[in-house]
Amino acid sequence: MAGILENRVGLITGAGSGIGRATAKVFAREGARLVLVDVAEEGGQETLQIVQQLGGAAIFRKADVSRGAEINAAVEDAVWTYGRLDCAFNNAGIGGAGRLTHEYSEEEWNRVIAINLTGVWLCMKAELTQMLKQGSGAIVNTSSIMGLVGAIRVPAYTAAKHGVAGLTKAAALEYGRYGIRINAVCPAPIYTPLLMSGFDKRPDIEQRYIRSEPMKRLGQPEEVGEAVAWLCSDRASYVTGLPMPVDGGYMAQ
Repeated sequence: MAGILENRVGLITGAGSGIGRATAKVFAREGARLVLVDVAEEGGQETLQIVQQLGGAAIFRKADVSRGAEINAAVEDAVWTYGRLDCAFNNAGIGGAGRLTHEYSEEEWNRVIAINLTGVWLCMKAELTQMLKQGSGAIVNTSSIMGLVGAIRVPAYTAAKHGVAGLTKAAALEYGRYGIRINAVCPAPIYTPLLMSGFDKRPDIEQRYIRSEPMKRLGQPEEVGEAVAWLCSDRASYVTGLPMPVDGGYMAQ
């Protein structure tokens, strides 16, 4: 039985670890041909090997999402290699410093916004330019439950993720008439290397997160990847403009 992304060409940023790597594995299982993008070359190459071992077709391109020329080149590579770009998962992001709003430096603020928000816009800009030529496409952006509600000590991250949710809605309205769907996933805390490094320093935080979840567990990266694959597939053909919680019920509280 063919996968839900059979012969689709997909681009994934932040593919070198965590949710990006897990999504690449799901996409490969579902038949997609992939362009894996990450600023960390070692992690990206590892994901490339994993996808190829699973029998998937993929290439890796090193790129910083906050630099438009590098993302433009990655999209051009996708078209050069596979002839088109059918779907994209704009997932690259950073957490930023854990400080109160007045304690943030301008440099720290600008870095988080540049990668987590401006980077998503730059990716969309390049992807949409190609998808408009084709007359079709599907884009999924990574927001967060912190893009739907507030959180303390992460002001730049919260602002950026709210921005991603808003940008997703605005672009969905602009491009729906052109056969392009744009959605976002809004994960709760997910077991990724970034999150787990924080647990090493503060084990109590993990239990605090678990207690706050209706399902009394944290999510796995693959669970986000499954949602992204569905949103990129024809099974979600009438879904656009949705910031979709993948959160074990957290936002239902």
